[in-house]
Amino acid sequence: MDIMTILTTLVHNAVVYSTPLIFAALGGVFSEKSGVINIGLEGLMIVGGFSAAVATIFCDESLGLGSMSPWIGLAAALLVGMLFSVQHAVASITFKADQVISGVALNLLALGFSVFMLKKLFNGSSQTTTIHQPLGKIQIPYLSDIPYLGKAVFTAYPTSYIALLLTVLSALVFFKTPFGLRLRSVGENPKAADTLGVNVTKIRYFAVLISGALAAVGGATISLSITDNFTQTTVSGQGFIAMAAMIFGRWNPIGAFAAAFFYGIAQALAAISQVLGLTKYVPADLLTMLPYIITILAIAGLVGRNEAPAALGKVYEKGQR
Repeated sequence: MDIMTILTTLVHNAVVYSTPLIFAALGGVFSEKSGVINIGLEGLMIVGGFSAAVATIFCDESLGLGSMSPWIGLAAALLVGMLFSVQHAVASITFKADQVISGVALNLLALGFSVFMLKKLFNGSSQTTTIHQPLGKIQIPYLSDIPYLGKAVFTAYPTSYIALLLTVLSALVFFKTPFGLRLRSVGENPKAADTLGVNVTKIRYFAVLISGALAAVGGATISLSITDNFTQTTVSGQGFIAMAAMIFGRWNPIGAFAAAFFYGIAQALAAISQVLGLTKYVPADLLTMLPYIITILAIAGLVGRNEAPAALGKVYEKGQR
């Protein structure tokens, strides 16, 4: 295998692996920019992957919807993600509970719920049946014919293109719309925003619901395009890596996208390490650990000083001084 083919495979795999992280990282940006910590990204990805797989299998095998099934699965993941995120919003915004504890509880609830439902729906099995109608790759006309680059970037799952589009739209929403201005102001100084007539509670609820929807779609992309089924280990740490990408990207949609793609490269490198011959020099386990090592460095602040939104994690009472 020549060097260009290896690089093409590496970049293509990085696009695939980074897509779920991009969705979840964008979701984290929305929530935390409003001032609500969302440790529950991992749990939201879990329920997203589970609901997408179950809905796709049901629509294909029971309703015979064929190629429409994975799209219905994505929609199901989005709705379930929003439903689960409501619990986090109610606990942390309405009842003023500790946001970190609420997020951890959401992670535990999501994993327990998914495992329980797997065994109930699939006769005691710890995984779903194989998804026979997963998302297929799309080739962009003409661009996919470009040597090497066409196969690496322009032949991808539709969710990869959607993730790119959502990144651009998210940046526009944050920095070019009244809603984005209000959301950022609520995350920086909710008292000032409240004084100017911004409904802090409403904005934060919207942000957490958007976060849940995006993170769940991120989990769905794993089930529908990478594993073609769902088990309790389908999502295993990606939600926390997405949080690191959000921090690494300085709570900015474009930065989160770039950081998620960087993590995708690390995962792709670990996946094809044997093909590259790296295992002759570096233990395979160490390469597998690479994304998590980078995560620790990012969260520890060793990759640059990051400043979180000023009101992140702080409870706000209307009318407080």
